[in-house]
Amino acid sequence: MHNSTFLHFQIFFVKFFPESTLHQLEFDKVKNLLALHCRTEMAKQKAEDLRIHTRKEFIDIALQQTNEFKLIISSGMHFPNDFTVNIARDLKLLGIPGASLSGEQFILIRRLADNTAGIFRWFSAEVRDTYPGLSKVIDNNYYEKAVKELIEQVLDETGMVKDNASEALADIRMKLYRKRNELRRIFDRIVAKLNKAGHLADIEESFMNGRRVLAVLAEQKRTIKGVLHSESDSRRTSYIEPEETTELNNEIFSLEYEETKEIFRILRVLTQQLSMYAPLLQSWYAISGEFDFIRAKGKFAIDINGSYPMVIDRAHVELVRAYHPLLMLYNQRNGKSTFPVDIKLTHEQSILVISGPNAGGKTVTLKTVGLLQIMLQAGLLVSVSPDSTMGIFKQLLIHIGDTQSIEFELSTYSSHLKNMKHFMENANGKTLFFIDELGSGSDPNLGGAFAEVIMEELAYKHAFGIVTTHYLNLKVMANKVKGIINGAMQFDEEKLLPLYKLQIGKPGSSYTFSIAERIGLDKKLIERARKLVDEDQFRLDKLLNSTEQDMQKLEAEKITLNKLLKENEQLKKEMLRTLNSEQHRQEVERLQYQNKISEEKITYLKDMERRLKAMVIEWRKAEDKGAVIKMIHALLFNQKEIMQKQKQNKKLNENFIEVTGEIKVGDKVKMNQNRQVGIVKEIKGKKAILQVGVIPITVNVSDLTIVKDKVQ
Repeated sequence: MHNSTFLHFQIFFVKFFPESTLHQLEFDKVKNLLALHCRTEMAKQKAEDLRIHTRKEFIDIALQQTNEFKLIISSGMHFPNDFTVNIARDLKLLGIPGASLSGEQFILIRRLADNTAGIFRWFSAEVRDTYPGLSKVIDNNYYEKAVKELIEQVLDETGMVKDNASEALADIRMKLYRKRNELRRIFDRIVAKLNKAGHLADIEESFMNGRRVLAVLAEQKRTIKGVLHSESDSRRTSYIEPEETTELNNEIFSLEYEETKEIFRILRVLTQQLSMYAPLLQSWYAISGEFDFIRAKGKFAIDINGSYPMVIDRAHVELVRAYHPLLMLYNQRNGKSTFPVDIKLTHEQSILVISGPNAGGKTVTLKTVGLLQIMLQAGLLVSVSPDSTMGIFKQLLIHIGDTQSIEFELSTYSSHLKNMKHFMENANGKTLFFIDELGSGSDPNLGGAFAEVIMEELAYKHAFGIVTTHYLNLKVMANKVKGIINGAMQFDEEKLLPLYKLQIGKPGSSYTFSIAERIGLDKKLIERARKLVDEDQFRLDKLLNSTEQDMQKLEAEKITLNKLLKENEQLKKEMLRTLNSEQHRQEVERLQYQNKISEEKITYLKDMERRLKAMVIEWRKAEDKGAVIKMIHALLFNQKEIMQKQKQNKKLNENFIEVTGEIKVGDKVKMNQNRQVGIVKEIKGKKAILQVGVIPITVNVSDLTIVKDKVQ
């Protein structure tokens, strides 16, 4: 049984080596931040027990649900899940035969029922289509209104059992009401009498053991018949139950006991009635906890700007603008920038060797990929561009920092080799491994040789991984061994500052001598050090140094060129837009002109049609057919002259406007008959002499109209 359970977990969950892997990648910090957003104990426990899955369907549904809740939060919508009380023990008690819950416990169950009703109402048919992942949480479940109805039949809003919960309880409470009223009247009468006699203390009365008693001055206690219950610490006040109320108090006490028994019986019956719904209530409680956990994942995703990348069911790493979530949060709090990284590992290029100077971001890059992969397979959105594509791994191996074991008295390098032995024996195509400073802690030549062997073996087994190193031989082998590629963390040699940018495809220089020169170390010491270094190794590091700086310059020039190309493209678009606009304007003017001509022809034809119809009618009526023929002839054969006249009138109308007033010398006028325009040179009675061009013309004043030039 034990072995089968173990195999089950091996199939569905990622295997880690060493056991401290999650701690080294700081996944425990992620879980702590996630738990801070949880409002229920169930959700906090889920955050604590977060598992790293290998089944794509589990990962997909978890990511989908988280992404949907992130959208709900971002859009400001309210999701009706406000039940945060831990009632796990109460629900467990409900399922035990013979148990009885209190009124307060039933009120919490009613609140759970109200919460569940709100959730089911929220998931309308349209909402289920919009949020299919979240709707799966309530699949195969239902809301039962009988739970709330049973509770409300017995309890009021405060959790007190109602008078009408049973006939017996109603009868008991009625008797209690009457007895207490009777007691109040008798007691008030005694208090008034003794107070008048001056036998009572300032407080007059009190309660002892649930009974109403008199606060009598000590010197007067023997004058009052009754039961002495207690005395004050100063012995100045005695608390006496009057003889007249003793029997009445006994009856009330008995009735209160009966009331308690009846309430207990009613609550026990209610517990039995609801016990049949215990599994359903457990599922409701689980639903509220599950939605609280998904909400926490959504809020955490917003904190780290988490996205939902494409997930494929094979080993693959393609991260676009990936951030280390914890580093990003830390930098945000301190007003610092965080630099993203782009990494792609495929079956053809599955191992990345990152080189470069110390403190350049090699280890951070390695940890970023490892933590994001764990988060994704735990169902958390990750701080990458949505354009990223992430695969699924079944094994994660890690060697970061000093893993020296004091217990087994292993040196740092012995521990390193022991871990590498495990890597080589267990790695496969579903393995993702991370090795920080491969081969460090040993003789450079021997360590480099072993490192090459380890890399070749891991590449042969098709494992995916990232290795950081300073060894030149590993940088060289990346171009020779299939599946291994180089990467370099860029460095500003002039400012002696890391750029925190990963460049894939080329190795990086350690900048050892450059840094020494820049900080002003004695040149003689630097030269001595150079002589001690193998000449080929020195030349290679220098070449890498120079190449990296040239690449940075090319990258800067590429950025400038791309900027200029974008500006040129924008200018081209604007020019085309301007040309298209001008062509459009010209086309519109041409069409307007054509339409104007067409309208004139249509008007002319309609007028001609109207006149011809009138003449046909006139022909039928007229006796003198000859006169009608002359009219038709004039209409048909004088149209050219008429159209020319109309054109002239139109031109005149376009250039001049008619004005009223008395005609004077110097006025510009038009002749009403031929529409010609001239200037009045002289007026002789009813005649006027006009200058039309170079010819003076005499015209009747009555045949003239004053005109003025139109303002263009």
